[in-house]
Amino acid sequence: MFTAKARRSRYAPVVLLLLALFATAGVYSLMAPGTATATAGSSNVQEGEALFEANCATCHGVDGAGTDIAPSLTGVGAASVHFQMITGRMPMANNSPQAEVKPAQFSEEQIMDVAAYVATLGPGPAIPTQDMVDPAGGDPASGMELFRTNCSMCHNAVGAGGALSEGKVAPSLMDSTPVEIYEAMVTGPQSMPVFNDANITPQGKQDIIAYIDHQQNAESVGGNNLGSVGPVVEGLWIWIIGIGGLCLIAVWIGAKKS
Repeated sequence: MFTAKARRSRYAPVVLLLLALFATAGVYSLMAPGTATATAGSSNVQEGEALFEANCATCHGVDGAGTDIAPSLTGVGAASVHFQMITGRMPMANNSPQAEVKPAQFSEEQIMDVAAYVATLGPGPAIPTQDMVDPAGGDPASGMELFRTNCSMCHNAVGAGGALSEGKVAPSLMDSTPVEIYEAMVTGPQSMPVFNDANITPQGKQDIIAYIDHQQNAESVGGNNLGSVGPVVEGLWIWIIGIGGLCLIAVWIGAKKS
């Protein structure tokens, strides 16, 4: 009888709406991406904010909301900041079609601080833990299949990189660290698409890292790999050898006739 009276109460719709909102908030808090502080206990948000205002706010805005020359950083997550800064892409040296890879301009601690601050602007992908990116936890064979299905059309079948359109390139992965590879997959820097957990599972990402790690350390059983960039270079090398060989033969024949 009490339940029936409660359903007839004029306050029932309001109570049900509040319960629904609390339930939605609870589900979102469980499913939302983590922030930098989840994996970087030493990060100092206040120090990161000061570094951001001194080095990043000119382009991205004091509150990180973006300007006419740089995008908003709200919701990009700590992983994106760490990737861009640890690879030297940010701060950019000049306005070009693609941010140039160069030595990092800040220390690891400073980068973690800035990442922690940007993570407070909105939920986004967190910096992965070492367990998530350890090549030993992945399957290189499975990673090879995933890489060649999702990545090889830009980065080459073994991660040697390749040219894109409009002056852009897919960089070589031969010097990329496991953390950088994972962060690139979950943040999609520049021309690269985002591979969330629905596209490639965390285990699949670790398998790809294991495959790239194998390529970085594998010996070329066929001799010089010519950069592993494919048949164009191999064909050019054959032409050079062929033409050089013909020239030597012509010289030898000329010397014999004389």
